[in-house]
Amino acid sequence: MFFQPVIGTGGYSGWLILQRTETRQREIFEQSPTLERNIDYFRENIQNALSAKDLVSDRRLLSVALGAFGLDEEINKRAFVQKILEDGTESSQAFANRLNEPRYLAFAQAFSYGNADGGARVLLEDFQEDIIARYKVRAFDRAVGEVDNDARLALNFRREISDIVSGDSSETTIWFRIMGQQPIREVVATAFNLPQEISQLDVDRQRELFEDKAARVLGTSDPNVLADPDVIDDLLRRFFLVRQTENGPTSLTPGFSALTLLQNTALGAGATQNLFQSQF
Repeated sequence: MFFQPVIGTGGYSGWLILQRTETRQREIFEQSPTLERNIDYFRENIQNALSAKDLVSDRRLLSVALGAFGLDEEINKRAFVQKILEDGTESSQAFANRLNEPRYLAFAQAFSYGNADGGARVLLEDFQEDIIARYKVRAFDRAVGEVDNDARLALNFRREISDIVSGDSSETTIWFRIMGQQPIREVVATAFNLPQEISQLDVDRQRELFEDKAARVLGTSDPNVLADPDVIDDLLRRFFLVRQTENGPTSLTPGFSALTLLQNTALGAGATQNLFQSQF
């Protein structure tokens, strides 16, 4: 059975459709033969991967393991992945702890090859089922992304942002985490209407720009507010609406009638875009 997520016409209206139907769509997706075969293979063979080398040597196992943490793009970087796993997470100098990428850290912590318990965790049924559950979630994200990548980014943001801002880290550290994880950064930067070109600036200056925009848009520069469900909803709405301005307004765009009127006057495109942005 081939499954294609239903997202309507995309954009913010498509995101609302996806949210309303998400539970049922996930249930249908998880009946996909390809997904079931990958999961069955993982269950049957993961107990043989008692070392990081064992895991990276089996591409099918590794694809599920990486997919569970949104690291699919690393599938061909076997030496890199092996280094992350073998270093573990218990030392402050461990590779995963120095990468400033929460996904790598979670991956290394879960498999724990380089920690005191070694590879024994892969023998535990609870561990296996946890990885499979993560894999299902991420696999659905990927399927959504094949239809609408903005919707995939939104799913990822909604799920991950609370973990990124949680803990006792300083506000500065949290902003660097947000900036360092590309899918999260893209959502936040787009919602704040920050241009991609700021990535060429000094990282401290970039952080200042994110903080300034947060203060203007959210009423505070404290990134911990991003864990609030209402703030998440509002930020994602802004994300999709900014995307619509980038792609050009349609009849489904909020404020479209006013935009059309303005386009037929002498106010010009700049005023048109400003009016649209005032809708949110």
